[in-house]
Amino acid sequence: MKSTRRDFLTTAATAAGAAAATGNFAQADDHEHTHGQAHHHDHQVVPSDMALRVKSLESLLVEKGLVDRAALDTLIDTYEHKIGPRNGAQVVARAWSDPAYKQRLLTDADKAIAELGYGGQQGEHMVVVENTPAVHNMVVCTLCSCYPWPVLGLPPVWYKSAPYRSRSVIDPRGVLREFGLTLSEDVEVRVWDSTAEVRYLVLPERPTGTEGLSEAELMTLVTRDSMVGVAKIPARRKEGVA
Repeated sequence: MKSTRRDFLTTAATAAGAAAATGNFAQADDHEHTHGQAHHHDHQVVPSDMALRVKSLESLLVEKGLVDRAALDTLIDTYEHKIGPRNGAQVVARAWSDPAYKQRLLTDADKAIAELGYGGQQGEHMVVVENTPAVHNMVVCTLCSCYPWPVLGLPPVWYKSAPYRSRSVIDPRGVLREFGLTLSEDVEVRVWDSTAEVRYLVLPERPTGTEGLSEAELMTLVTRDSMVGVAKIPARRKEGVA
């Protein structure tokens, strides 16, 4: 069954509450990804207090004429299904394939991203930071949930959670381990704090074994989490190698 806007808001609020209570970011992400399967359960899940607040606020805004329900549906559908991380994946794949574009991206991200037709609200004043064997970057918004929508879509639940926002600054390596990423001590970890004035995008390291891939093929390897900096893209096995 296709999720509705109300389902989306309820799920996001419920998962965010779970993440805030446990600090388990992966669990919150799993909740978000498996929401579409929840309709197969025979029992009905009681909405959390946060979910009820979101629904009440939505109803009030619609009643006051401050929010158009149809416009909200369209906005969420666009960013959830039509934009999403694939735009950012194209930016990354182009940078991997074209050294001149990569230099432009690192020098003036707004202009370079606009070359591919992306930009606009929530994507102004972009800065791209490059991962290398010696430096690993990760992005957080300590104040709220500032996020580059035009290239990454809607922010995941864990990104908006209080534990991620606070602990990423205090213990970035610990947070990365919870995402399954353990870095050696000789790798420097840099944490970038996105704000309303500037938003960051991580340019992941190009994995080994991808030298002969086209830009379109490279795009399929890029993940949202790698562009936030909480994951790395694994090396690609050569065909015929076990």
